[in-house]
Amino acid sequence: MAGFGDIVQKAFFLGVGLAASAGERAGGKLSELRSQAQKLADEMVAKGEMTTDEARRFVDEMMKQAQQAPVEPSSSTQSGEPRRIEILSDDEEPKPAGSPNNDVDAMRQQVQALQDELRRLKRD
Repeated sequence: MAGFGDIVQKAFFLGVGLAASAGERAGGKLSELRSQAQKLADEMVAKGEMTTDEARRFVDEMMKQAQQAPVEPSSSTQSGEPRRIEILSDDEEPKPAGSPNNDVDAMRQQVQALQDELRRLKRD
């Protein structure tokens, strides 16, 4: 049976191998993107739609955008709490998220009336 150290070492080497493989793939994708952007820029220069300086800036900008990390979602969605969803019927108007519910008293009266009717029905 392999020792714990051997397992940790193999896991480490696996992680390093995966990282190296991912790096090679990313490098390949970036070089492919660069060649496609360069080809597009060359075509536009040939058609007279762009100067050579504009083409160079275009390719550089494309590469910068490709290398930037993806934008993270806003912190409000990462608060750890589920997002509140309000379900409305067709005739209801949406209420602002921070406003107090004005129908609470009416709902309480409805619940009380239903409870009274239920008690009355149980007695009959």
